[in-house]
Amino acid sequence: MAGLLSNFRNTMMLSAVLALIMIASFASAHGVDQNFWQAVFRWMHVVFGILWIGLLYYFNFVQIRKMPDIPAELKPAVSKYIAPEALFWFRWAALMTVIAGFGIAGLHGGTYTMKVLSLGFAGGYDASQGSPDHGYTLMGVGIWLALIMFLNVWGIIWPNQKIALGIKEADADAKAKAGRIAMLASRTNTLLSLPMLTAMAMYQTLYGS
Repeated sequence: MAGLLSNFRNTMMLSAVLALIMIASFASAHGVDQNFWQAVFRWMHVVFGILWIGLLYYFNFVQIRKMPDIPAELKPAVSKYIAPEALFWFRWAALMTVIAGFGIAGLHGGTYTMKVLSLGFAGGYDASQGSPDHGYTLMGVGIWLALIMFLNVWGIIWPNQKIALGIKEADADAKAKAGRIAMLASRTNTLLSLPMLTAMAMYQTLYGS
């Protein structure tokens, strides 16, 4: 067992196999229908979301805060090896989280998707107490926050990190500027992360879909 756990790839492969066994068990117990596929996409959404937000928090809770304290001769170990690897998983986890999220919405149907994307206004808004439109508004806010965060990852953070880390050729001033832009975009995503997660978690619990 120690030999298996010492190898990251083998550990994750076994974990994935065990997860697939669990998914197959749910299929056997519940049946394979639309709700089952929603559950599969929600599982994917959660797994990739944990990886995405976990790395976002690693960058902001640990790396960005502690980089100024690292001796200059040791900083290349982070910028040349750790950061590029973390950014690889970070950006692709963001993409897969969004894809899985739209998979969930799509399986709910076009009406649901339009309702949440329009913050409940598609087809008219019912402002009465207890109206489902209130839930669509709150869930829609969470979805749009997540989409802003996703666009930040691919449109601002990653392009600027390529410059800051020397993956893309640039002079020292350009690297410093790009590093600051990437940091501010990453900090923006950290700011948006808690309200986004609040919308996702509370909607699922209170409205159950």
